Amino acid sequence: MAVSARFALGAMLLSASLASPGGALAQSFLDRLLDGAKRATDQVQRLQQAAIEFSEEQEREIGRQWASVLLGAAPLLDNPELQRYLNQLGRWIALHSERPGLPWTFGVLDTTAINAFATPGGYVFVTRGLLVRTRDEAELAGVLAHEIVHVTRRHHLNAMKSSASMALGADLLAQLTQRVENRNAETTRRVVSGARELLARGLDKDDEYEADRLGAALAARAGFDPWGLPAMLQTINALSPSDSDASLLFATHPSASSRLDAIGPALGPDVDQRAPRIRGSESYRKLMERLR
Repeated sequence: MAVSARFALGAMLLSASLASPGGALAQSFLDRLLDGAKRATDQVQRLQQAAIEFSEEQEREIGRQWASVLLGAAPLLDNPELQRYLNQLGRWIALHSERPGLPWTFGVLDTTAINAFATPGGYVFVTRGLLVRTRDEAELAGVLAHEIVHVTRRHHLNAMKSSASMALGADLLAQLTQRVENRNAETTRRVVSGARELLARGLDKDDEYEADRLGAALAARAGFDPWGLPAMLQTINALSPSDSDASLLFATHPSASSRLDAIGPALGPDVDQRAPRIRGSESYRKLMERLR
């Protein structure tokens, strides 16, 4: 955990990253994702092998390629101390999840866009734009827990296997279940193309509701105030629909108000009565003061 996330992520993702200039603007970030999605039109067909399961190695490889799409839209923020802190926090929360043994990797993307992303295999990213809008560590923990649940429940892989709009046919799905080194460049290209489409389109709203409910409970198990995630949703709900920094978030998620309604069952007495609950830390406070 003490190893800088900047270098850990760089070693794993640099070869696949579609690097872009530092300090990408939010609109550029959105344009890059949407541009990739528009190109994801070849060989579209219904998946016929939805029962196929991925090994952890295959899941991690798919996630690495998807992470390269995100890093192609916005680079990692050049702040090793903050990257290290996020990895420590994220891995602590992930230890309390259903899949603590995944090689979890967390990173802050250098963009003013307000969003967070997860990819199969345990890659989780938050944007600088979202990070500066968190008011305490419990809110950040809630966001990370939400994204961790997407990974543990395999929401992206399930979407990949069931969505007719993905640029992933049954033949590709069969190739993905083979050993990673046997896949050709075309397979990799189509995985990345499908990733762009799904990242720009978003997951099913039921997946988002489930990630909210289970994420609040996960944050509580890790010792954080479970109301951190609803507090962050309230911040999102207050954003203007015309805010370009939040345009991708609004396009790919249910409304924040509907998410607040759906998260209620996860915040019952069994969760509320567990104490103590962390709202913030000195590390978070100092890092956020410098970032803002």
